[in-house]
Amino acid sequence: ALQHSGKYDESETVNRRALEGCKKILGPNHPNTLSSVSNQAIVLEYQGKYKESETMKRQALEGYEKILGPDHPHTLASSNNLALVLRSQGKYDESEAINRRALEGREKVLGPDHPSTLSSVNNLAIVLESQGKY
Repeated sequence: ALQHSGKYDESETVNRRALEGCKKILGPNHPNTLSSVSNQAIVLEYQGKYKESETMKRQALEGYEKILGPDHPHTLASSNNLALVLRSQGKYDESEAINRRALEGREKVLGPDHPSTLSSVNNLAIVLESQGKY
């Protein structure tokens, strides 16, 4: 709620507290901990803290791949999130590659017409446009 109402600093503080609690109680590779990592990374991105957000999104993706596998919906969403922050930093080639991976996985797991798959299509189109690949 704090994040969606634009209270990013307060959201960051609350997210950090939740993340530390999850790490302490559940461990660093528990799905709920990885979800907290992702939530923190998203609020950091909204604040323009792209490098820190990218680091945390990579951490979440690596954890999801390890415990849930490469084709799990959480892993694919995490791939999508990483691609977004890479695009925000102008890292278009890497963003494109990760977007393509997320799209392929979502098509396979969720189907071509699922809203998450269509979101991946849109995200890939945006990064291609940013590269001048009209």
